[in-house]
Amino acid sequence: MPRRKVAIVVQVSGLILVIFTLFWRTPPGELLGNFHRWNPSVTETPIDGTNDSSTVLSQSSVQSQIRAILDPETRDVPRLKCPSPRMSRYGYLSAKDDRSVKGVRYFFALNLRNCLPLLPTLLGSIVEAIRLLGPKHCALSIVEGNSPDGTAEVLSALERELGDWTTTHFVLSNDLDPLQQDRFPRLAQLRNMALAPMLQAPDQYDNATVIFLNDVAICTEDILELIHQRVFQEADMTCAMDWIGGGGENENDKPAFYDVYIARGINGDTFFEIPPDLSWRLAQNLFWNDAVSQARLRNYHPTQVFACWNGAVAFTAAPVVKRQVSFRGSNIENGECHQGEPELFCKDMWYRGHGRIAVVPSVNLEYSVEKGQYIKAVKGYTSGWTANTSPGERIEAWLPPPDNVKCMPTFDRQTWRPWNETLE
Repeated sequence: MPRRKVAIVVQVSGLILVIFTLFWRTPPGELLGNFHRWNPSVTETPIDGTNDSSTVLSQSSVQSQIRAILDPETRDVPRLKCPSPRMSRYGYLSAKDDRSVKGVRYFFALNLRNCLPLLPTLLGSIVEAIRLLGPKHCALSIVEGNSPDGTAEVLSALERELGDWTTTHFVLSNDLDPLQQDRFPRLAQLRNMALAPMLQAPDQYDNATVIFLNDVAICTEDILELIHQRVFQEADMTCAMDWIGGGGENENDKPAFYDVYIARGINGDTFFEIPPDLSWRLAQNLFWNDAVSQARLRNYHPTQVFACWNGAVAFTAAPVVKRQVSFRGSNIENGECHQGEPELFCKDMWYRGHGRIAVVPSVNLEYSVEKGQYIKAVKGYTSGWTANTSPGERIEAWLPPPDNVKCMPTFDRQTWRPWNETLE
């Protein structure tokens, strides 16, 4: 596949830097503001479509969305074009005909707000994955945030459509507003709410894989590949690669890796270098100071990292249901680096002995249907990179954590800290 080799340059000045850092790696659906009152003792509140926001979708529009979610062949509304998953690669993951499987094997978790155009692609791919994996051994947990665009109405209708086909947990009532100062602890609470049903019945989920998805344009094969690589690599957590930019009128424009604020290589450094002038002129040179990881990335082979999220992850539920690990904010009072809740989640996974964390470069995502289609054209579909590998390129040696990890509360404040600071 031809790939343009032109660096992008984005200059960020002081004030813009501060504002941008506050919202970095936060697509609209993850800024879950304007919540209803939430009773902490309630972990499951079915959506009834009668929240504070006025109904903005007609019944026919809602039904068009539902048809597009439940039937990948429906073209009533725009949906990412995805190939059918190759069950010769993923069939072994299915538990639908395996009576020896007890409890839930796959737990899908999402925080959604104001992302109506993505629902047919995102939820449609999840529904198809659940069909293939076995509905009786899957659970779907969605925390919705009083969306003004009709997202709540669609979710309400979807919950009714799913019925008892698979286990569902739809949560609506909240008063958490992560747009307030220091948003990471609030985002952590919202993520924990999506995982809360597992804690109510830990025996049902102790062998499960959690598939936690942002509001991304994703194919079913992307989801299955993340699960497959977690199993095949015997990994504790696998992450996609997410991208922004590219596809504009400027032919020199090229997509850049998105989640650089969170992601850290196995050497503890950011995925690409952010120089003192704060430009992104080096954004195309991923893993620039780690030759092994860079080679694996260029060959689209999974590679070990210290931390990642990148729009979609699959991780073992065991440390969550054992209450060893949860999402949290930084322990600022004790001097811990101020960082995003997914990076802290990875750090705590390492501390609890679950440091087999890897990115899967064959899974490439964006945050809209249009741009998602562009990313698939530029970076390729998962099946395009895995067709000739069965079952894949194994990570032969899992490394210990780096002594130090780059602390970057803002892009102009970069220091090195012990990976386990405040934990020991």
